[in-house]
Amino acid sequence: MKCTRLLIACLIITSALPGCKKEQEATIYESNRKESVEPPVKEVPEDIVATQQAFINLVKNVTPSVVNISTIGKRKLVHPFFESSPFFDDFFGERGGRPQYRRERSLGSGFIINKDGYIVTNDHVVRDAETIQVKLSNESVYSGKVIGSDPKTDIAVIKIDVKEPLQVAVFGDSNKLLVGQWAVAIGNPFGLDRTVTVGVVSATGRSNMGIETYEDFIQTDASINPGNSGGPLLNIYGEVIGINTAIVAAGQGIGFAIPVNMAKQVVTQLISKGNVSRGWLGISIQSVTEDMTRSFGLKKAAGALVNDVVAGGPAAKAGILQGDVITSFGGEPVKDVQQLQRLVADAPVGKRIEVGLSREGKQLKVVVTTAAAESAPAEAQRPSEGEAGVLGMSVEELGAEMRARGVTGVVVSDLEPGGIAEESGIQRGDVIVSVNQKKVRSLPDYQKAMKGALSRGVATLLIRRGTASIYFSLKLR
Repeated sequence: MKCTRLLIACLIITSALPGCKKEQEATIYESNRKESVEPPVKEVPEDIVATQQAFINLVKNVTPSVVNISTIGKRKLVHPFFESSPFFDDFFGERGGRPQYRRERSLGSGFIINKDGYIVTNDHVVRDAETIQVKLSNESVYSGKVIGSDPKTDIAVIKIDVKEPLQVAVFGDSNKLLVGQWAVAIGNPFGLDRTVTVGVVSATGRSNMGIETYEDFIQTDASINPGNSGGPLLNIYGEVIGINTAIVAAGQGIGFAIPVNMAKQVVTQLISKGNVSRGWLGISIQSVTEDMTRSFGLKKAAGALVNDVVAGGPAAKAGILQGDVITSFGGEPVKDVQQLQRLVADAPVGKRIEVGLSREGKQLKVVVTTAAAESAPAEAQRPSEGEAGVLGMSVEELGAEMRARGVTGVVVSDLEPGGIAEESGIQRGDVIVSVNQKKVRSLPDYQKAMKGALSRGVATLLIRRGTASIYFSLKLR
């Protein structure tokens, strides 16, 4: 037994001795194009190599002008159920109207536009910030201060005090963008310094997104994530074509950037005076629908329909009337409400501008002198609205009280559930002022106008709801 144990021990010792068994070595295959080992792909098309080098050069030259922005701010805590409860106040210390706040940190991006330290970013990046820190590509960190901001376009300008000249970004021309062009985004997504993503311009002129007041976004599939906000969107020449601003949270590869041409005017005003002045015409406008085209003598559903004119405002002085359709502004065709809003907002205050109109099928031109939006009355006085009969609603004469106030028209007294009027958004109490631009002063006027509407197959109603005037276009079944 002892001999057996001795034999086993000798075998174990022998197997452990060097040279008895060669150790396994890991083999790593490395590519060295200058020596014997060749890469898996021996020949890469020259255009692909050139494209890759173009992106490398772009990033190398532009990255020094891109900055990372971190802020610390405070936000008021509001509890939806217990905000006004004495128990809540006693427990959390808000008795006596002392609100509670919580500190919040946020990250964003920006780009240098001036050697003196002016930086463009998004307003939402620096809004309510108590401290702003700006980190450059050389890892230097500076304190920033807000020079001016414009929430309506989500643009802000901040400044850092530096002694050495800074590398600046170069603005391109976003009006020349074509769908399909390369687009490069550089920013600070999730705090990852100077991340570069590449895609294309997916679309231009995106509006009605509900993101900002004035929208004319560039859509891109270059990845934009939280922290990219305020960073530049670039073309292949390294020129800034947009300011990365928003993403569609539920979508993949859908990001939006503010066109740089829109930003130029805003940035210039923010640097010079800290705020933005916009043009004002003194009108209320709405979209022209397909159903309205015949009523207003139009060839297509384009332009902006004037549903109200402020007394004494620039439009009223120029002779623009309720029911006019604005078809051009300053020589540029108006395709929709959003475009007209942008054109008017961008117009210099006090400038005389030619406005094209369609009035009862006739083309007119008037000259409007824009006023400052700040001069607009807090509540502009507005006229009226309405609907009836074959449209699934009942109307009646106005009461004596409304007539005494000078209101004319007929009032909607009842609506048929699921009827044309109800589905179109008309409500009880609405006052019908006109039908197909025919003034309605009484029930007979309304009935006569509706007979004419039946023959045309469409009724465009001007309705007064409170102080608001709205046009409704309804197809008659």
